[in-house]
Amino acid sequence: MKIILYSTGCPKCKVLKHKLEEKGIAYTENNTVDEMLSLGIVQVPVLSVDGELLDFQTANQWVNQH
Repeated sequence: MKIILYSTGCPKCKVLKHKLEEKGIAYTENNTVDEMLSLGIVQVPVLSVDGELLDFQTANQWVNQH
């Protein structure tokens, strides 16, 4: 499973990052704004799970289930 956290270091980004680390979920963090924009990401954090982009609320639900 490939997980990428698109983040700018905002408060919600830090919350999601902390939850991933608490659950021991391996992920890569990407803070490249140009790449985010090319994927249509205009608000962060976004969690990519095997290419599926999840907004903050959906990402929180996903993390809580794993």
